[in-house]
Amino acid sequence: MANKVYQGTGHRKSSIAKVTMVSGKGKITVNGRDVNEYFPFPTLVMDLKQPLTYTNTEDKFDIEVSVKGGGFSGQAGAVRLGITRALLEYDKNTDPTSDSSFRKILKAKGMITRDSRIKERKKPGLKKARKAPQFSKR
Repeated sequence: MANKVYQGTGHRKSSIAKVTMVSGKGKITVNGRDVNEYFPFPTLVMDLKQPLTYTNTEDKFDIEVSVKGGGFSGQAGAVRLGITRALLEYDKNTDPTSDSSFRKILKAKGMITRDSRIKERKKPGLKKARKAPQFSKR
């Protein structure tokens, strides 16, 4: 019998991550490369592993991630949300009000909410979204 596959999609800034999770030993692959090789900073790797740490499932699943768009920080946030949603799919038959449910644990830590902050558009007559040219009185 084949392993059950759990999927989740995460968005952050302009990054989109598609996460596929199967039972395994805890190996995380991002765009065909090891997670520590793909992300240049250990803090980003630690950040995207937070849902697994909170639910004590770090060594329970192998995770395959396809991520595109944005920079490393946005991609790490998108992967984190994707992993969270895959974990919620895995745990969907558990009663959400019980203390051991992944939903209750992750919601208390703020993992389920998508961070909707995106870059503000540039306005006419300004250099950036809010930065105006230098004012000269004379």
